[in-house]
Amino acid sequence: MHALRHFYASVLLAAGESIKAVSEYLGHANPALTLRVYAHLMPSSQDRTRRAVDAVFRHPDEIA
Repeated sequence: MHALRHFYASVLLAAGESIKAVSEYLGHANPALTLRVYAHLMPSSQDRTRRAVDAVFRHPDEIA
């Protein structure tokens, strides 16, 4: 069950969900706990920046 929760949190964080929302979904009393446990799964600022710039320059045929 623990692995499933970890997978769930990692999928949400990789998709850009906020740490506050993930904390609520997991039933944590405090987002700080969620951040301590799952911060390593959050995309880096560089990853977010790269995806944002790539999305702007993506050819219309590539957009799903």
